[in-house]
Amino acid sequence: MALSEHEQRMLDELERGLYASDANLANKLNRQSGFSPRKIVAGAAVAIVGLSLLIVAVTIQLVIFGVIGFVVMLAGLVLASSNVGGKAPQNPTSRPSSPKAPKKNFFEERWDRRQGL
Repeated sequence: MALSEHEQRMLDELERGLYASDANLANKLNRQSGFSPRKIVAGAAVAIVGLSLLIVAVTIQLVIFGVIGFVVMLAGLVLASSNVGGKAPQNPTSRPSSPKAPKKNFFEERWDRRQGL
């Protein structure tokens, strides 16, 4: 269900106030996610190497290899799950201008077609 013009104006005003009052939050909201399949695969590979070192350490009963394997495995998991390196937009303080008529999502368009609008 689309917002009325009054509700849309109020929402835009609240959003502008939020962006103006808390620039740090606005930067966090505008930042793109750091999801990278390459980083996940690399982290998983490092974690598997660390797990292999840990298994070898248990087999040959050397504690130092176990500690090293655990640290390598932990580093791989952190690498795979971290969002370090996410690209921020060119101008993070500016927000996209909202058009007069809000864009409808897929379900709203379908509903309007069903209703014959």
